[in-house]
Order: sequence, then structure tokens, then C-alpha cells
Amino acid sequence: MELQFFGANCVRISTKKANVVVDDNLSSLGLKTVCKPGDIALFTHESTADAQKLKDPKLVIQIPGEYEVSAVSVRAISVRSHMDEEGQQSAVMYKIINNGINDAVVGHIHPDLTEEQLESLGMVDVLFVPVGGNGYTLDAIGALKIIKKIEPKIIIPTHYADKAIKYEVPQADLDEVMKNVTFEIKEKLPKLKLKNTDLPLTPEFIVLERQ
Repeated sequence: MELQFFGANCVRISTKKANVVVDDNLSSLGLKTVCKPGDIALFTHESTADAQKLKDPKLVIQIPGEYEVSAVSVRAISVRSHMDEEGQQSAVMYKIINNGINDAVVGHIHPDLTEEQLESLGMVDVLFVPVGGNGYTLDAIGALKIIKKIEPKIIIPTHYADKAIKYEVPQADLDEVMKNVTFEIKEKLPKLKLKNTDLPLTPEFIVLERQ
């Protein structure tokens, strides 16, 4: 499995059989779209306009449910977004099972996940979690709360300040975020190649450079 980060909340999870791209709304943020024909496209919020910009995806998922496509299992779980009132659940978080590795992408969610949601998510090996804060998404404290609840083996931050990205709301610098979490950066990599035998015994915080 190969993991890549393209800025904002956009990541690609690739194997020999399938490519999964999450939250490719990059064309709305001043970057180029990265979803290719035949990719499986996921959105952590209903994003019809962004989905329509993609060229020939194999499947677009943006609502809760269970999906199986190209040897990839996707569980889309309804959750409260960071902007929702209590009781609302307009966002979707994902568990993506591929080659025996459990990836989770939570998107712009409220940090108070329920026991039912955590049980549905189950064991997580790699967690992609936004950290930029400022009322737009999870901040460092909210992200840490999510990390402690999910207990992943690898944490990869997303959605932090980047001069190339035209965010609607300025995002916190990753250096500032790291001052408020209990982890140190293990590695900074252009991409992460991973086998289930490579997973660490204790949690590691890995930064992927934007492609």
C-alpha cells in the first residue's frame, strides 16, 4: 500500500488493484484535481459540485453505507460535522480496508464521537486527521481527542497551513499544532509505503509532504 497527501484533506491510498482518493476538492482551493479515471472517490461531506468535476471515477461515495469495489472494503459512517448542532450528522468518516491494513479518514468532524461510531470504525492502523482549527476543522486539541479515542498505530495530519492553498479560513501552521499534541514527528516523507507487517507497536506521528 502507498499513501500520498495532496494538501487540504486530500489523500490517495493506492494498491496494485485500486486507487482510493479522499476529498479531492482541490480545484476549489487553487490546486489541480488529482483523481484519475478509474479511481474510487470518497468525500467526507456531500460535495456534488466537486464530484462532478472528476473525470470518470469508478465510484463516488459521499453517503453512509458499506461498499466493496476492486478488492477494497469501504465503511462510510455518519458523524457530526464540526459545524453541526448537537444531534445533527451531516459528515461522513471512512474506514478503508485494503491489503489487510485499516485506514481511517475522519474529515471535518466534531471531536465527540459516540461509542457506536467508534465501534463501527473498529481497529484503525492509519488515521488521517485534520489539525488546522480556527473554526474550520479540528484543532490540535480536538485532533488529540480523536486520536486518543481511536488509538491508531500511525497518525498522519492533514488540513494545516499551506501557502499554495486558498483556504476559506486561515489554518494553523503544523509547527504550532505540534506544540499542543503529545507526539513528536517520527518522519517526514514524500509518500508512505506500508505493509501490515510494517505497522509499529506504539503510535507514530508521520508527516507526508504535499505532492
